[in-house]
Amino acid sequence: MEHNSQYISPIKQSKYADDTDDVTAFMQEMSDVVPIQHDDKVAIKYSDPLDLAKKLKREAVEREEYYNKYGLSLTLDRPLHPYDRISYKQDGIQSGVFKNLRLGKYPIESRVNLTQMTLEEAKNTLAEAIELNFKRGIRVMLVQHGLGLNSQPIPSKLKSYVNMWLPTIPHVIACHSAHQAHGGLSATYVLMKKNPHQKMINREKHAKRA
Repeated sequence: MEHNSQYISPIKQSKYADDTDDVTAFMQEMSDVVPIQHDDKVAIKYSDPLDLAKKLKREAVEREEYYNKYGLSLTLDRPLHPYDRISYKQDGIQSGVFKNLRLGKYPIESRVNLTQMTLEEAKNTLAEAIELNFKRGIRVMLVQHGLGLNSQPIPSKLKSYVNMWLPTIPHVIACHSAHQAHGGLSATYVLMKKNPHQKMINREKHAKRA
């Protein structure tokens, strides 16, 4: 008598049983998993034009306050002749230090070129350069301003303003027209005071020597 039922060997039965157990265990583990909800919509955030205008205005005010904290004026008090020397030092600066600056004996650690700028641009650029260099601990920088032979309405306009601005900046303790090798009368050396970190290092050095 023929039997239609398919014969399954004991080995195969055992394998299928293990597979069934694995599937059951997996389904139990995944029973509390929630499918991720897909949303094809892209959220677009629209900025309020008034908020943007206020933000830009606030940034402009902050930038102007940053640049104007030294009170650099655009009203010239004394114009220079193109071939006049720029020379200034604070009280207490040693003559030898000022002489070395005047002769260009100190390494130039930073340069800023103000030529081809408007007065407003030159004022802001000079203020920012001095502020950043002071924070970086730079002591000597070179400001390139040109002679201004053809500047209008007065000759040497930018040079005259640089001559007026530098002594009013607290970080500047001395300045002098550059040696010929560094631009001569068309550029100016600027000597800046030590920042607080440099002063602390000097105090530690003096303490060790003592």
